[in-house]
Amino acid sequence: MTTHTAPEQEQFDASDSSLTRFDLVKEGARRDGVEIVHYAPRFPVPGTKAEKRIERALGLLFLLTGLMGTAFVVAYIAWPWRYGHGDETYQKLYPYYNPVLGATLGLALLTLGLGIITWSKKLLPEEVSIQERHDGPSDSVEQRLTAATILNMGDELGLKRRKFVGLAFLAGAAPLGAVAGAVLVGSLIKAPTQNGENIFFTTGWDPKNNGGKPVRLTHEDGTPIRPADVSVGGQITVFPGIPGGATNKYGDSPTLLIHLRESDAQETLRNVKETNKGSQWQNFVAYSKICTHAGCPASLYEQQTNRLLCPCHQSQFQITDNARPVFGPASRALPQLPITVDDEGYFVATSDYRVAIGPAFWERP
Repeated sequence: MTTHTAPEQEQFDASDSSLTRFDLVKEGARRDGVEIVHYAPRFPVPGTKAEKRIERALGLLFLLTGLMGTAFVVAYIAWPWRYGHGDETYQKLYPYYNPVLGATLGLALLTLGLGIITWSKKLLPEEVSIQERHDGPSDSVEQRLTAATILNMGDELGLKRRKFVGLAFLAGAAPLGAVAGAVLVGSLIKAPTQNGENIFFTTGWDPKNNGGKPVRLTHEDGTPIRPADVSVGGQITVFPGIPGGATNKYGDSPTLLIHLRESDAQETLRNVKETNKGSQWQNFVAYSKICTHAGCPASLYEQQTNRLLCPCHQSQFQITDNARPVFGPASRALPQLPITVDDEGYFVATSDYRVAIGPAFWERP
């Protein structure tokens, strides 16, 4: 079957120099089955006071976007963020760390969105088009028409004669784009371990919080724990036995103390990695309760399989194999707390965790 081309399509000369770019756009639209029902510039006469007023408003919105994006990056890197660290001024500023990040990022996105909406609603031409879908490849003429359409879209943005708006948009978008890399770059500025000391991720188990003495493992009410308090195959959540050990001040310290069966304890010793050597006491092991995926409480212990489940995203950790992740999105093992029993028969932590806890990415050699 032979396909006949419409006469007006055959007679159309896309290379005719007398045709405007918009003539090409309309022809391309017609060939694509698009009928432009209505098309009108917002400002038929360029350079009016009303147009300039819109341009200034756009410039202000985009500049505010850049200012807020820059403020986010600076606050993320320089604002005091660590609880219980620093002088009085540091402690006064610390509670506002997250609100400042939220406010600056929120305002940056808000002003960017308002700017884009204003640009499209107040400067771009009004257009109403109806298009019918069709199949088949495009010939060279239609490719030329499509290219003209794309270039015309650039003309409609008005960047050539509205340079202030374009520069303001770039000035606003660049700092906002830096926000995406701020978390990665900011986190790489300083490692959390220096000279063997964990400087960013210390917990309540650090002996320095107890006058240099080992910290006891206690219940939430501060009652110390003996081995006999945990049944075989059982587990309990323990906290540092120091003032405020079960409060938000040491919110990164909750630990799961597990009493393994004899055979499971022996398997755990056979699988122990260098980092965890000496951390197990007899048939007892203690692992951080903070999931290494997103920081949720990994506390659902299945004693038959010796797996610890995080209920948030279903990550599972094999307790008898250094609490390594065996299912779910977590990609890093739970840190193990080195434990022993003191002269009075109570559990104590011989040191702080040897690696950073939670969703972190550094480990000691």
